[in-house]
Amino acid sequence: MTTMSIIKDFQVIYHLLLKPVRGKNHAERMENFYQGQADAYDDFRKRLLQGREELFQTIALPEGGVWVDLGGGTGSNLEYLSHSIPKLKKAYVVDLASSLLKVARERFAKKGWTHVEAIEADATRWLPPEGGADIVTFSYSLTMIPDWFAAIENAQRMLKPGGKIGVVDFYVSRKHPAEGMTKHNWFTRSFWPVWFAGDNVFPSSEHLPYLSSHFENIWCQEKRAKVPYIPFIRAPYYQFIGRKSQQ
Repeated sequence: MTTMSIIKDFQVIYHLLLKPVRGKNHAERMENFYQGQADAYDDFRKRLLQGREELFQTIALPEGGVWVDLGGGTGSNLEYLSHSIPKLKKAYVVDLASSLLKVARERFAKKGWTHVEAIEADATRWLPPEGGADIVTFSYSLTMIPDWFAAIENAQRMLKPGGKIGVVDFYVSRKHPAEGMTKHNWFTRSFWPVWFAGDNVFPSSEHLPYLSSHFENIWCQEKRAKVPYIPFIRAPYYQFIGRKSQQ
């Protein structure tokens, strides 16, 4: 790693661990948290937020379809499927952090993606003007949405019958998870919610059960990721792809 990349990493770490997050509402807190790290955001999180590329390549984008990435920030997720973006009818990256969306708009302009739009809006309420979406994704954003129940319900509302939802995020298991699901020990269930809470990130034991109760479960994996500069421990995360009922 170069000296400059290390400096940028510690700029991000400062915002993650030390800088107080302030704001009267969720939008203000999001912008306060990301404003000073937007330019360094993607490189650090490429190492921290694992499982994104696999999720997007597994979900597959339909030709002529509409993709909505809720809480999509800088729009970097779209680069995992650069070859498929031109065949879409429309793609939206929806976020509340204007500094991240500025990076997204610059990225889309550089790529020449005129049919991709960055939208500053609430993921629990915004709906695509087309009236429906074929794919809705959340990439490490559900844990940052206070009313994540409403965000999932909004995704279900905007999805067309048979449309797919894809989610990758940090989580902890229930103390007594359903049969076949991973069971985390007491330390994992206790440590990670406290560690992330200072950044208003809230790993939940209820994400996977809630998603599974609202969508047909067609692909699900539970894994752990290394945390940059913190040896020995691994943060638990999941990948989920579900399908909305045809009815």
